[in-house]
Amino acid sequence: MSRLRTLALVLVAFVLAVPSLAQAPGRVAAIEVQGNQRIEADTIRSYMLVQPGEPADPDRLDRSLRALFATGLFRDVEIRPEGNRVIVRVAENPIVNRVGFEGNRRVTSDSLRGEVQLRPRSVFTPAAAQADRQRILEIYARRGRFGATVEPKIIELDQNRVDVVFEITEGEVALVARINFVGNENYSDGRLKEIVSTREQAWYRLLSTSDTYDPDRLAFDRELLRRFYLRQGYADVQITGATAELAPDRSGFFVTYTINEGPRYRVRNLSVTSSVRGLDPAGLEREVPLSVGDWYDGDAVERADNLLTDILATRGFPFAAVEPRVVRDRDSQSVDLTFEIADGPRAFVERIEITGNTRTQDRVIRREFRVAEGDPLVAQQVRRSRERIRSLGFFSDVQINSAPGSAPDRVILNTQVTERATGEFTLGGGFSTDAGFLADIGLRERNILGTGIDARANLTLAQRRSQVDISVTDPQFLERNLAAGADVFLVNRDLRDTSGYQERRAGFVLRVGYEINERLRQSWAYSLVDREIFDVDPNVSRFIREQEGRTLLSQASTTITYDRRDSRIEPRDGYVIRVGADLAGLGGDVSYVRARADAQYYIPFERLLGDPDFVLVLAAGGGYLAPYGDRETRIVDRFFLGGENLRGFALGGAGPRDVSTNDSLGGEVLWTTSAEFRFPLPVPSELGFVGRAFVDVGSLSGLPSSVNSTGCPTTFPNCVRDDASPRVGVGVGVSWRSPIGLINIDLAQAVVKKDYDETQVFRLGFGTRF
Repeated sequence: MSRLRTLALVLVAFVLAVPSLAQAPGRVAAIEVQGNQRIEADTIRSYMLVQPGEPADPDRLDRSLRALFATGLFRDVEIRPEGNRVIVRVAENPIVNRVGFEGNRRVTSDSLRGEVQLRPRSVFTPAAAQADRQRILEIYARRGRFGATVEPKIIELDQNRVDVVFEITEGEVALVARINFVGNENYSDGRLKEIVSTREQAWYRLLSTSDTYDPDRLAFDRELLRRFYLRQGYADVQITGATAELAPDRSGFFVTYTINEGPRYRVRNLSVTSSVRGLDPAGLEREVPLSVGDWYDGDAVERADNLLTDILATRGFPFAAVEPRVVRDRDSQSVDLTFEIADGPRAFVERIEITGNTRTQDRVIRREFRVAEGDPLVAQQVRRSRERIRSLGFFSDVQINSAPGSAPDRVILNTQVTERATGEFTLGGGFSTDAGFLADIGLRERNILGTGIDARANLTLAQRRSQVDISVTDPQFLERNLAAGADVFLVNRDLRDTSGYQERRAGFVLRVGYEINERLRQSWAYSLVDREIFDVDPNVSRFIREQEGRTLLSQASTTITYDRRDSRIEPRDGYVIRVGADLAGLGGDVSYVRARADAQYYIPFERLLGDPDFVLVLAAGGGYLAPYGDRETRIVDRFFLGGENLRGFALGGAGPRDVSTNDSLGGEVLWTTSAEFRFPLPVPSELGFVGRAFVDVGSLSGLPSSVNSTGCPTTFPNCVRDDASPRVGVGVGVSWRSPIGLINIDLAQAVVKKDYDETQVFRLGFGTRF
């Protein structure tokens, strides 16, 4: 009985196990792909995690399904087992035939095509279309158009192709409606608005984007505010926030900067210490642009760091490192400032690599480096090299980065440049009180065949001055520290209103110059010029009529320039001195020695008055002309005073004169001085207005012995007036960097003059190129 029971249990267990055995996965004999049009069946099978001969595991089939979807090639995938086969049915995503844009006026279609991911012959997916939609919205948001809408439209074509058209509604620009500051106790909102680059919307900002909301600009503004407060002595300042809130109607932004100013510090102690063997720091304190008792200035500390590093390198300590230490005493609101000099890591330049210069030759870039392969690596020299390469004007961007070399003390300098167009064709026009209305046309190539050679041709036509000149300059002649060039010119000047004649000059100049150091430069020139005085007024002074005709000038010249200005374009600090001499008589018809000198000194008042446009400019100049041999000076070689070099007086309005004909005769001894205070006007700074108040003083005298009162008309028995007493002009002016160029307007009064001098109250000059 027990046997029968056991047999019965075994039969029952077998019957129950049969369905489970029937459901157990078998092995896949084949994978059949259906529905594919462009994609090969083997390509689809390669994405499968189940292959023929393997078990048809449901989990692996499910993962295969997800893998096929992840390729982005299919809009639908179905996988099902049938017996020992696996059927894979796919519906392929369409191919993009064309990508178009409608409604875009502010952003070109070409610009948008470069940003979207969908391309002709690429696979279309709804996710890609939505990603491109979001990308286009971001582009418009960067332009301040936060109300823009983008809708991708799909046009189905035959052969499973589609056209994708993005319908765009650009909307209005959401400008910055208001800028607020929170936490500023020592500076008004108006003053801080001048510091940040973001501006509130205004009608006169039609040509500017500074009032367009830009998140990157807000980050830049935080740094501008921080540096401003550091310059004013607020060493603990924190710009804790820069937020923008979009108006409910999305028409504008309200920008808020949050500031924690902290106390203002003065310098209590200032010292320079050194742990470098053989380096005596005595006297280096004088090189620091700060003194005990001054307000702390973060920018001055940075400048002192760079300056001391330069000095140490010139003294033979290229690896010395300068570390400023600032110890604050919040109770007394003072700082102890110490510049610690220590041995820095030794590193040498192993190699200089240059990339990105598809046109400019390597040697043109390498010769601007202030450091050579094998030299000690000095950060300041690398920065100076980058500045010099950028100053060439051949590149839109220059980056110099260091990389490890073949040894721990070796560094590779990787220089990446981005070239830009160096050819120019210019048309221009303008007006000046001296020359009248003028037109200008020019053609220039600053980098011929990538050699760095500068060539230009220019034509200027004006009411009282016309000029044609052709110039070629090689800044590194024979690959040496030698700038060589040549000029050919033809100049015609109408001086009938000043001295009753016209003057024509035609000739050429050969030039050569070299840098003695970074600040000091000397140049030499030889000129051969044919001069002609013609169209002389019959009623002009006899001392001018006697010089009618042609003369040949053969002249050698030299000029030495020492320049310590912070900028050659818009200097606000430093000085420049020029000294030169001309020697005529190496052949030709005239013989003289002429000495000339001028200097300008710029004194910034930003630290006292809080604006960089407060600058005092002191200038002086002079010249002396002396003939030799049996020849006298001619009117075309003498100096003239008035106009640009003495405001308040007409061109040639002061100095020696024939009062019987009211003609200016020029002079042989000239000196001028000027004091000009530049200041911002009470208008938004981005308009580019700067005011000026000035005092000009000058004197011109000296005539050849033959120019005397002999032969004067009986009505003017002493017709030649030559008085060396100073003349003085006082006035105010406005300079405007307008969209059409720089415009200068001066109103001046001659307060010290002679009764025969000619004055000029209003003076205007402007010009532009386009």
